[in-house]
Amino acid sequence: QVQLVESGGGLVRPGGSLTLSCAASGSIFAINAMGWYRQAPGKQRELVASIRSGGTTNYADSVKGRFTISRDNTKNTVYLQMNSLKPEDTAVYYCNAAGVYTEDDPPNDYWGQGTQVTVSS
Repeated sequence: QVQLVESGGGLVRPGGSLTLSCAASGSIFAINAMGWYRQAPGKQRELVASIRSGGTTNYADSVKGRFTISRDNTKNTVYLQMNSLKPEDTAVYYCNAAGVYTEDDPPNDYWGQGTQVTVSS
């Protein structure tokens, strides 16, 4: 059973920083890509950033230059460093692991439970 556990959300003032973490657990021997999505009230879930196992990254235009995604393949963990936060970054942030290879099941995708990020003065 694969589980994604997120941490690091919270309340921060505009211009501040937060770091999100997401650890995947289970009988995993490879994960193709890990990423972060967010969903604000009344809006669709959108991709924030993703990173492939080889290190290739992809960012939404709205966060380029402010957010940095990284991963530790040995720990099956992905991080999102968020700087210069704006009120419009307020959302529930969800971790995603795509193409997860385990000992027992075919490759599958998994989601974390979500963590709230609120940017407000």
